[in-house]
Amino acid sequence: MEIKSEHAEGVTVLFVREDRLDANNSEELKIELRHLFDSGTKDLVIDLKEVLFIDSSGLGVLVSGYKNASTQHGSLKLSNLQSQVKSMFELTRLHRVFDIFTTVDDALQSYS
Repeated sequence: MEIKSEHAEGVTVLFVREDRLDANNSEELKIELRHLFDSGTKDLVIDLKEVLFIDSSGLGVLVSGYKNASTQHGSLKLSNLQSQVKSMFELTRLHRVFDIFTTVDDALQSYS
């Protein structure tokens, strides 16, 4: 899995560079998130612009990351959800759990 990270205004932004976030690759994102939280990251934005499909494994990793961020008194926000991915969040009602933004910039501004 290709994941690019950037740091902006004290927030880590992860760009998931895959068209699918599923059982085949979600473990890699889980490891990356664990590493970030273990190294002291508290606030995180995950950009899902390139993700066209997500399954329960992918959703589970994001929920796990959300819980880890909350435990560390931080937050995990999402941006750029494609329509099919957004539908999965709505179907599972996870859109009520996550702060979801149209763009990374919108998500970063929410920390101000």
